[in-house]
Amino acid sequence: MTEVSDTVASLKGIPTKKDLKLQLEQNVMVVDFTKLNGDKRVMTCTLREDIKPPATKTDTLSQKKVREISDAVVSVWDVNAKGWRSFRYDRINSVDIVEEYLTEWYNKG
Repeated sequence: MTEVSDTVASLKGIPTKKDLKLQLEQNVMVVDFTKLNGDKRVMTCTLREDIKPPATKTDTLSQKKVREISDAVVSVWDVNAKGWRSFRYDRINSVDIVEEYLTEWYNKG
């Protein structure tokens, strides 16, 4: 299965799912993907500890073990909507690293 996903990532010009998660933990990324209903969406998101909110019992998506339940879905912190969002890895069109961060993105908690 890994070879197939690596090939798909290579053909689409995107990182493998594992590499994407590592990049999201270190950067803010712009992810362009197609929603299940066919709408195109561009989201600025991250998994950086200094930007996403701390995990809480009431916000289940803030908990890493909950975010990793589905292998097909990537859950991220949307820095503009200031909320947890998810997208299907196989529906990604492109990803880019954001070079300049806005101060309001940082977690002040």
